[in-house]
Amino acid sequence: MSQRLEFKALAAQHALTLSELCRRFGVSRKTGYKWLGRETVEDRSRRPLASPSRTPALIEAHVLDLRRRHPAWGGRKIARRLRDLGLEGVPHPSTITHILHRHGGIDPPRSGEGARYTRFEHAVPNALWQMDFKGDFALREGRCHALTVLDDHARYAITLTACRGQNRREVQPALERAFRRYGLPERINADNGQPWGSPGAWHGLSALTVWLIRLGVRVSFSAPAHPQTNGKDERFHRTLKAELLRGRVFADHDHAQHAFDRWRAMYNHERPHQALDLAVPASRYRPSARPYPQTLPPIEYGDGDTVVKVGWNGQVRFAGCRWKVSSALKDLPVAFRPDGAIDGRFHVYFCHQKVALIDLDDDVKS
Repeated sequence: MSQRLEFKALAAQHALTLSELCRRFGVSRKTGYKWLGRETVEDRSRRPLASPSRTPALIEAHVLDLRRRHPAWGGRKIARRLRDLGLEGVPHPSTITHILHRHGGIDPPRSGEGARYTRFEHAVPNALWQMDFKGDFALREGRCHALTVLDDHARYAITLTACRGQNRREVQPALERAFRRYGLPERINADNGQPWGSPGAWHGLSALTVWLIRLGVRVSFSAPAHPQTNGKDERFHRTLKAELLRGRVFADHDHAQHAFDRWRAMYNHERPHQALDLAVPASRYRPSARPYPQTLPPIEYGDGDTVVKVGWNGQVRFAGCRWKVSSALKDLPVAFRPDGAIDGRFHVYFCHQKVALIDLDDDVKS
């Protein structure tokens, strides 16, 4: 534009012929005449008079409305959701991304986002549930601890519960409701903190994990300082924060739970999941065939086991020695099972779960 401005100014002086002026500016006489014929020197719009391939305004409106209701969704999720809703003429995800850019709906990427990870998942639903708390956040009245349980295969949100604390009184009723609706999983993985773990006890057994084991659920624990063991649930926490918690303040636990229930339904049944090839979690989830029992099943061991009842202080006597176990097992029987390969070594079981390995030649006794 500055070049055209200078060209017109010099041409108005008539110091040079138009041909010479065009030669010095490196343009043709045709271009020179065109510049002189314009009333302004601004660039003319290159927008075509007609855009037959432009996304229809109605489609753009649907895209922007879905983005407004789900600010964390990108082009692929929006495209898949619009198709799931039966909308015709849904553009390619990249076109939807351009629409969002054009309307200022895309934030600059944060460092680390978009990195590819190697994923592992169990082959069928209910083979593993991941369980954890999403930290805690302030309410107008008190604080809320969000209990989350996620199916490893389907990414289905089994439980999203607004708890008043991270303790067995809050967690066990929530799990009971989940078991009654979805049945029992084969295994649940949790971290080593309360209420699932108990520092200093065999395999971190707590009253809650003892209850789960008695139900026939295998319990595993994440390695200390390795939250990626529960990586899918950790990723679920990021989505929960981005799509529901960020910028929201709830009055109390009932208010938070109402929002949790609505968002969980949307997450399971409407939100396309990138790790599932943009299917929704509900399309891959099936309830467990193992029903929640009305009463705890009896504890039974094999004929070759030595069964010992745990004392009031969490100790057992075996082979003339006292061994310290979890106080959560008080008055419950555990089994000492010979190793079979090494004399004097025993595997210690509670129900189906191995909780310790002891060697009578070691000095690890009470």
